[in-house]
Amino acid sequence: MGFGFDLHPLVTGRPLILGGVTVASEVGLDGHSDADVLTHAISEALLGALALGDLGRHFPDTDPRYKGVSSLVLLGAVIELVRTRGARLVNVDATVLAQAPRLAPHLPEMAKRLAGVLDLPVDQVSVKAKSPEGLGLVGRREGIAAMAVVSVEAQ
Repeated sequence: MGFGFDLHPLVTGRPLILGGVTVASEVGLDGHSDADVLTHAISEALLGALALGDLGRHFPDTDPRYKGVSSLVLLGAVIELVRTRGARLVNVDATVLAQAPRLAPHLPEMAKRLAGVLDLPVDQVSVKAKSPEGLGLVGRREGIAAMAVVSVEAQ
């Protein structure tokens, strides 16, 4: 099992990308890569399941190769690392925490894109969204967070 979490601030002038899907929004997430918190949380969970450190260790924000990179590319590299360690991903359960925009219409496409990179059937990739009901920095629309749990098994 592995658990992952990520949080990025919202800023103007950036696209909002979650699970590899560009969501219509006046603000986007700030970060070195595309700042896709959902994909980052899943990547962190995969790395955690095998005690391989975190995304910053493998893809440092000081490396210009990762400036603006799609987080789906990073996720692909992480899943390959999982495979080289003799493990296989079984399933993903992830939740995005956002006050706005409403994400429900985009969740099926997010799951589909993530499943494609993870080489899993889409019914083994659960993507949910929750509103913080106006509470905290996410509720004040200062950022968006995501968390994920993955199951892996040795082959």
